[in-house]
Amino acid sequence: MPESRSKSVTYADSGVDISAGDRAKDRIKFLAQKTFNRNVLGGIGGFGALFRLDLQKFKNPILVSSADGVGTKLKIAFELDSHHTVGQDLVNHCVNDIAVQGATPLFFLDYLATGKLDPAVIESVVTGLAEACKANGCALIGGETAQMPGFYSDGEYDLAGFIVGAVDRDKMVTGETIKPGDVLIGLPSTGLHTNGYSLARKLLFETAGYKPTQYVTAIKEKAGTALMKTHRSYLHVIQKLVAAGLTTGMAHITGGGITENLPRILPKATAAQIEMGSWPVLPIFEHLRQLGQVSEDEMMRTFNMGIGLIAAIPAAKFTRAKNLLDRAEEKFHIIGRIVKGDRRVQYM
Repeated sequence: MPESRSKSVTYADSGVDISAGDRAKDRIKFLAQKTFNRNVLGGIGGFGALFRLDLQKFKNPILVSSADGVGTKLKIAFELDSHHTVGQDLVNHCVNDIAVQGATPLFFLDYLATGKLDPAVIESVVTGLAEACKANGCALIGGETAQMPGFYSDGEYDLAGFIVGAVDRDKMVTGETIKPGDVLIGLPSTGLHTNGYSLARKLLFETAGYKPTQYVTAIKEKAGTALMKTHRSYLHVIQKLVAAGLTTGMAHITGGGITENLPRILPKATAAQIEMGSWPVLPIFEHLRQLGQVSEDEMMRTFNMGIGLIAAIPAAKFTRAKNLLDRAEEKFHIIGRIVKGDRRVQYM
């Protein structure tokens, strides 16, 4: 027979602090409600989040969704105790994934799991989520904050998100009309965005032995600062190109680099010729290559190499597209063209 206990065991004894969780959720509600619009029905706290699709805006709507995480970029956030931008990384990544198909973001849900809940850290992460949702015009309407003691190390958490957007059927951008002769333009990335961090961390912190707070002459900034550059949202420039009917297809350059992401939008019997040297490769990528003597093929299928978005522009519309981008003060580079081929990227 087990000995009787005089003290009643609580959930907190197992490491789950319900009271701290409730306080964090109250703050999350406040932050999320700042992103709401007239299509959000009810508030945070229901079993399911409610959103009304505006059928005046979308006459023949197709829903477009995506889910993603931040990956091992979070390890840098933990070491630097800097949590504000990882929420922005997550939202912007998901927004780009649906925007390249012509979709307008509608709403976003997040999943944040941690060992011991730190309300200040949770608030910092969710503040970033809310700010990015607001900037992209979508509502943060729900999510899950899970306390899982023993599953995550102290001070660590995981972060993932799910987005839903909509596009009218006749305005979808699928890549099916891409054809030989189309010009490929690339829009600059801010850095690694949210991909390739396991290799980058190995090269910078193991091979080179840098500390995240250490200034690295080759990249002219601290290692951690370079790695924490926020994943850029391309939503507004994408919307301009789509509204003007100037692009036949767009690729968000994430995990897999140009090598694996660009073929996802290529129709049969086409290929993409990419001209190496046609855009400035960011110093962080060149330094990573040198540190590990990484092959060009490996670099191109691991990192974005300084290009976060590629758009195919029909040759006859290129001048209009250039003028539109120049007026919007959007930097871009002509990085290649579409040719006949077998849905692969050819580096020239």
